Amino acid sequence: MQSTQQAAGAPNPGRSGIRRAFFASLTGTALEWYDFAVYSAAAALVFGDLFFPSEDPLTGTILAFSTYAVGYISRPLGGFVFGRLGDVIGRKKVLIATLVLIGVATFLIGLLPAYGTVGVAAPIALVVLRFAQGVGVGGEWGGAVLLSSEFGDPRRRGFYASAAQIGPPAGNLLANGVLAALGVLLTEDQFLSWGWRVAFLLSGVLVGFGLWIRAKLEETPVFKAMEAEGTRPEAPIREVFTTQPRALCAAVLSRVAPDVLYAMFTVFVLTYATDELDMSRGSALTAVLIGSSLQVFLIPLAGAVSDRVNRRLLYGCSALAAGVWPFVFFLMVDGGSWILLVCGVVGGLVIHSFMYGPQAAFVAEQFSPRLRYTGSSLAYTLAGLIGGAIAPLLFTVLLSSYDSWVPLALYLAVAAAVTVVGLVLGRDADQAGEEEELLVTRAKTEPAVKLT
Repeated sequence: MQSTQQAAGAPNPGRSGIRRAFFASLTGTALEWYDFAVYSAAAALVFGDLFFPSEDPLTGTILAFSTYAVGYISRPLGGFVFGRLGDVIGRKKVLIATLVLIGVATFLIGLLPAYGTVGVAAPIALVVLRFAQGVGVGGEWGGAVLLSSEFGDPRRRGFYASAAQIGPPAGNLLANGVLAALGVLLTEDQFLSWGWRVAFLLSGVLVGFGLWIRAKLEETPVFKAMEAEGTRPEAPIREVFTTQPRALCAAVLSRVAPDVLYAMFTVFVLTYATDELDMSRGSALTAVLIGSSLQVFLIPLAGAVSDRVNRRLLYGCSALAAGVWPFVFFLMVDGGSWILLVCGVVGGLVIHSFMYGPQAAFVAEQFSPRLRYTGSSLAYTLAGLIGGAIAPLLFTVLLSSYDSWVPLALYLAVAAAVTVVGLVLGRDADQAGEEEELLVTRAKTEPAVKLT
């Protein structure tokens, strides 16, 4: 079957261009999420002791998770600033800027002195740099989704858009792998003293690699077509809120359950396994590592499946499963079995994959091409405020307040219901028509480029 671009007679970047876009979206997002995930793991494992010392270890953990939330609270700023720029000046330029921002912030965290050295200045600096991380991630996601999906066939948008979705588990896999390796190679004192810093300083090398990949990529065909037609928006944020409020609401709500589920099985589970189940840090990290490694393959599979079945239906069934699984998980691990912990984490992340794989395409399809970067970025960042931002903190508070896992599972059930509402509000978009109109217009002024 011919791609939409071919069918329309529009310029086509060729298979090599599509592959480069897919790889650039995946690797860049993975590197940014490495930076974000290494912070998340460090917040659960070491930041409570180093930056928020307290006689009560739980208090230190809660404060550390509060700074974790800062990375979500700052995302809307990135969504507003970079989302708007992505629809006005282009996807590529913005994605280079977001990669630099989050990379520099992460590298500097690795150089921060602890509370015992400089006092209150240490947690303040940590919060500022975490805020910068969140701004970068807030502007990254929408562009990464469009980078790969606007190069590929819109009829396979679920698969192509999933490139950006592979980034978080790949980054999480890399981050937890580095921390696990450091935990094995170093003593407890060495890890707490300087070992954790290695994972943050490594960001400088990884971001340099990501910049090299993105700098070589062209702008997407859809944005080029908007430039040629002169249809770039002047005030995309205002347009999204005034002309597409239902789309924005649907996209925001659809993201809540995946964010909360991911926070439970990649962040909070580290604290729960070590504090409640008396497992070692390495055992908990390994369980997350196994689940994340499977997600790297399951997410694009789920995206591809969503191209062949109704995307909203697949997403919705997975959301219902997300509301049920925590009840199963906590009963499974109650005996302290590491094998059952691994099975529980894997089960949670499999369910997450079948929400997260179709998610990027579903969110992008809620908005017209000229407002997609802004709309997708706003949806992604605003959902983070009510989903992933408070989830680890709320999990910890609920557990300490009720000394039971039941409120945690009920919290996830509510999150799943919210996502189902969002999916009901959403639309099954025409997978090709809107891009086809843009690309046909551009084809009138430029000769078609054959696939290579």
